[in-house]
Amino acid sequence: MTLEESFHLIPNTDEERKEMLSAIGVENFEELLSNVPAEFLEVDFEEIGKGLSEYEVMKLLSDLANQNVHTGEAISFLGGGSYDHFIPSIIGEIISRSEYLTAYTPYQPEVAQGTLQAIFEYQSMICALTGMDVANASMYDGASALAEAGLLAVNQKKRNKLVIASTVNPTHRAVVKTYLQGADVELVTVPQIDGVTDLKTLSDLVDSDTAGLLLQTPNFFGCIEDADEMAKIAHDNDALFIVSADPISLGILKKPGESGADIVVGEGQSLGSPTQFGGPYLGIFAAKMELVRRMPGRIAGQTWDVDGKRGFVLTLQTREQHIRRERATSNICTNQGIVMLSAAIYMALMGKEGISSVAELSTRKSHYLAEKINDLKGYELMFSAPFFKEFVVKTPVTPSKLIKSLLDEKIFAGIDLSSYDYGLENCMLVCVTEKRTKEEMDKFVDSLSKVS
Repeated sequence: MTLEESFHLIPNTDEERKEMLSAIGVENFEELLSNVPAEFLEVDFEEIGKGLSEYEVMKLLSDLANQNVHTGEAISFLGGGSYDHFIPSIIGEIISRSEYLTAYTPYQPEVAQGTLQAIFEYQSMICALTGMDVANASMYDGASALAEAGLLAVNQKKRNKLVIASTVNPTHRAVVKTYLQGADVELVTVPQIDGVTDLKTLSDLVDSDTAGLLLQTPNFFGCIEDADEMAKIAHDNDALFIVSADPISLGILKKPGESGADIVVGEGQSLGSPTQFGGPYLGIFAAKMELVRRMPGRIAGQTWDVDGKRGFVLTLQTREQHIRRERATSNICTNQGIVMLSAAIYMALMGKEGISSVAELSTRKSHYLAEKINDLKGYELMFSAPFFKEFVVKTPVTPSKLIKSLLDEKIFAGIDLSSYDYGLENCMLVCVTEKRTKEEMDKFVDSLSKVS
C-alpha cells in the first residue's frame, strides 16, 4: 500500500486535505516528507497478517519479549550513554505510588505541592552536583539537552556558529545536527588525538563568530578532557562553554561549574533508572543564573505564603504552552517527571559519599579490567589518556565477532566502534560499573582470550 492509498484511514476529506496543504504552501503531502527515505514510506499491510484475538496478541507479544536478553540475565559491559548501575529497590516502591505515577504537569500548585517539592529538590541536588546556579527538570534526554544548550548559546550570543568536539557521543552530535537543520547555524567539529580533543585545532576553530563550545567529559571514549583549558578558549572568544557530563563521574571529578562551564547538561539515566531498552531517559540541564530566562522547560521555586508557611510554585515557564509562542525559548513541552523523581530519590538515598563511592568503584574496576585485557595477546588499549569507567580496546578480531560469540555466554561485550565516524576499525568500547565483580571481569577476560 502506498502512502496515498493509506489516506482512507484518515478521517479528513480530500477537500479538507487540499485546503490544509494550500494553507501551509505545499502542493501535496509527500512534500512534507521529502527528508524521509523513500523505503520507509512504503507500507505493506500484507506482511502484518490477519487480525488476532486478544489471547493471540498477548501470546505473540510474550514470545517476542522472551527473545530479548536483559542486564538481569547477562553480564553487561555496555556503555556509550546507557549504564548498568545499581538501583536501590526503594526507588521502584516510591515512584509506583499513585500520587507520583499518575501525576503529570503541576499546573495548580495548591494541589501539586508534592510534585513541585520533588522537582525543587531534584533541581537543588543537580546544582550541587554540577556546581551550577540553577537547573530545570524538563529535558527528554542527554542528547536533546545538549542540543537545547547549543540553541541557547546561539540565541544568547546572537551568533551563528557552534563548535563541538568529535569526542561527544556520536548519537548526541547527530541530535544536535538535527536540531540545527531549520536554523542558519554552522556546526563545526573538532578532531580528536589519542582519545581527547585536539586543543590546537580547537583554538584555531573557536573565534569571534562562535556562540558556544560543546564538550563531553568524560567523553564518548571514557577519556577525561582538559575542561579548564577549553573553557579559557571559549571565554577568550566570548563564547559560552557547554559541558555534557556523566553525573556519576561528578562524585570524584571536578565539577564543570568549577572549570568555568556556563551550561552543564548530561544523561540522567544512571541516577536510578534502568537501561530499559533506550528510554525513557532524563536530560540534565543546569546553567549560570544569568542564563535562567533563556533556559528551556520550567523551573520550580520555593516561596512562603502570608502565614509564613513554605510552598512551591513553577517560578519560570519559558515553553510555548505557558507563554506567547514567539517568546518561548524552546518547544520542549513535556516533563520527565517520573524519571526525574527516580533521580531525586537516588541522589537523596546515595548522598555525596554514596555517589562518590559508586564513581570510585567504577573507576577502580574499569582500570582493573583494562589492564587485564591489555595483557592479552592481540589486545591493547587504544588510547593513553586518563579514563573514568569506559575505555577503548583494539581487538585481534572484529568486535562484531566478539560481541556475537560472547552473547552465547550471556555477556554483553561492548560497543563496536566501526559504525561510527571515527575510522576506528577493530575497536570496541567497554564499560565497567560498580556492579561488576572480579569474577565477572575475569570471566570476560577469559572469554576474550578464547575468541582471539
